[in-house]
Amino acid sequence: MAAGTIRYWAAAKAAAGTAEEPYTADNLAEALEAARLNHPGELALVLLRCSFLVDGAPVGTRGHETVRLAEGGTVEVLPPFAGG
Repeated sequence: MAAGTIRYWAAAKAAAGTAEEPYTADNLAEALEAARLNHPGELALVLLRCSFLVDGAPVGTRGHETVRLAEGGTVEVLPPFAGG
């Protein structure tokens, strides 16, 4: 399993109650499931609307279970942003 950091932004940060936390997971699906368990409640709903960057690369429509996480990597959790 890889260890790294999840960074939450905007509404995700508010729902998680923290700006960042460590993960230990092989793939993005595992890391997000752990985040849901660590922060029951609103975060699960917010994550449904988020996009994700893994080590700076957009995940896009790829299945989260197919997105491998690297040792020392970073997952950015980006809710939709308002404005123009």
